[in-house]
Amino acid sequence: MNHARRAGGRVIAIGTTSVRALETASAPDGLVHPGEGWTDLVIGPDRCLRTVDGLLTGFHEPRSTHLSMMLAMASYDHLLLAYSEALRGRYLWHEFGDLHLVLPGSTY
Repeated sequence: MNHARRAGGRVIAIGTTSVRALETASAPDGLVHPGEGWTDLVIGPDRCLRTVDGLLTGFHEPRSTHLSMMLAMASYDHLLLAYSEALRGRYLWHEFGDLHLVLPGSTY
């Protein structure tokens, strides 16, 4: 991840648990350091991301902490647009449903 970032690449996490693990192991400058243990880190609009540049995740209920985490990456309006499309298209939800890629600064 550190190499990818230095080379100008992105770090895309697969799942919200990966985001929490990577962000827990990251320093304020965004570099990731080896570690082990548990995390109580909660990612949301008040806690900016240091390492992760995007997230591939399923669709979650509006009141879930997963959705709050996505607000650290994308605006409420952007997520509302994505979720509206998912409802219109009858996407599947949760772990065995459809996925979407959330990238900060994405626009339609």
